[in-house]
Amino acid sequence: MNFSLRSSAFIGGFCALAATIIWSGNFVIARGSVDSVPPISLAFWRWTLAILVFLPFALKPMLHAWQPIRVHLGYLTLTALCGVTLFNTLIYIASHSTSAINLSLIAITFPIFVILLARFYWHERITRPKAIGVGLVIIGVINLVTQGKPSQLLSVEFAQGDIWMLAAAICFALYSVMVKRKPAALGAWAFQLITFIIGWVLLLPFYLWEASNTHFQIHEADLSILAAIAYVGVAASLLAFVLWGHAIALLGPTTPAIIYYSLPIFSGLAAYLFLGETLGSIHLLSASLILAGVILAIYRKDQAQR
Repeated sequence: MNFSLRSSAFIGGFCALAATIIWSGNFVIARGSVDSVPPISLAFWRWTLAILVFLPFALKPMLHAWQPIRVHLGYLTLTALCGVTLFNTLIYIASHSTSAINLSLIAITFPIFVILLARFYWHERITRPKAIGVGLVIIGVINLVTQGKPSQLLSVEFAQGDIWMLAAAICFALYSVMVKRKPAALGAWAFQLITFIIGWVLLLPFYLWEASNTHFQIHEADLSILAAIAYVGVAASLLAFVLWGHAIALLGPTTPAIIYYSLPIFSGLAAYLFLGETLGSIHLLSASLILAGVILAIYRKDQAQR
């Protein structure tokens, strides 16, 4: 493996991990905002803020790329629909009608869909080490969300929110695979800004419908709600999506998807630090299995590229 390839693998892995850490906070905020902010409103204001912050930096590159944007408008619209309009909106909707254990369990299906879609679209081979790595990760996550009692899976009752969460996982898998097809004429900043804007426009009618049926107003929000919107708008929307897009560009969709499996570790740590939840031996064992699976899958892919 030459230096350039090794460097790209390191940078791509770092970007995917950083995005995953940031998104772990998004799940905590989603659970904590159930009684404060309607789901579509939370999604709408996060993207509004993300666009406003990103606009001064990315407007000029987007305008320069206007011709390829027009040519690839259909692709950009579908990508924005999956990654911006639907993904987080569905998570916020799901958090209103299902349990934490169900959300965590269904969340791990996203990388599985990515691997299957990458196999279908890009003919990426599912090697034995990668399959073993994914298996270890799944065991670790199941151990984590069931508190070391996998038999609980037999008694899980799927609520309406579980369907929303499954749809969110599929949407993000589609987004991750489609990002790999980003037209070469579109720079990263132009691509991110135009998909943010298109996704925001597609979300607007649903926000207006929800706003007409609820009493939530952004100017009436307290500081904690504004802070939550600031986090999901700047960190979870803007920074994490830019990092994730860069990781996919360097590594393809599959390896970042495997890194995403580590999200429950960081979500658990965030819950411990900010919500006062305890961390026990179950969490440590689960973290070990998840990390072992991620390392195995990535290391074996690295070896194949030498």
